[in-house]
Amino acid sequence: MKDVSGPFAAHLAQEVTTLATCWKLTRRDAVVMGFTDHDVAIVFDGVAYQAQSGFTPSAIQNSGDLRVDNLDMEGMLSAGSLSEVDIHAGLYDFAAIDVFMVNYADVSQGALRLRRGWLGEVAMGQNAFVAEVRGLTQKLSQSMGELYSASCRAALGDGRCKVDLAAHTVSGAVSALTLQGFSDTTRAEASGLFSFGKVTMISGANAGLSMEVKEYVFQTGTGGIFSLVLPLPYALQPGDSY
Repeated sequence: MKDVSGPFAAHLAQEVTTLATCWKLTRRDAVVMGFTDHDVAIVFDGVAYQAQSGFTPSAIQNSGDLRVDNLDMEGMLSAGSLSEVDIHAGLYDFAAIDVFMVNYADVSQGALRLRRGWLGEVAMGQNAFVAEVRGLTQKLSQSMGELYSASCRAALGDGRCKVDLAAHTVSGAVSALTLQGFSDTTRAEASGLFSFGKVTMISGANAGLSMEVKEYVFQTGTGGIFSLVLPLPYALQPGDSY
């Protein structure tokens, strides 16, 4: 049973209602974004909910058992709200989301909470995306513990691995861009030393983001050339440090 205020309950009982659905998105970096399916922006509880978001939710189903709730959200990609490059950069991974309804004619009546959870898998399309909203019961379906395996289950350099990565880490700056990565004229290590390693950017638009190294090659006069497994979300620039 959903809890709503008395005035909101009375409004829901009317034959004609003025309802709008709102989505509040809170990223892990504490950035809060609001969207609504209303034709004008709504300000509720100190958050402005954009009207031109292009969000379309699937049907919301509630059950009394412990089945995982199912809800998808479709949206248009735009520079003013959600962009493809930001999604690829992981800015919206595991973002908290609150879905609720308000009376846009009188938001002081409060809200009808519909769903609370986290963004899961995001499928990209042409100028649009579909995001899976995982409810609170999603965690109950996850396996606890670990499985034995022939390969090491620890990540290189983590608390269980105990390997000190400081002796295997170097720093530098981008000298020039290549088709699949970048070059650094100050690198003099032999080819292959950093292959299958990881590059973490320290400055520039990609600061804090990492990518695996597909191949590292040393060339006389050019220095070290890093070919990345995938391009970084934002454009690299000469001088960006890693």
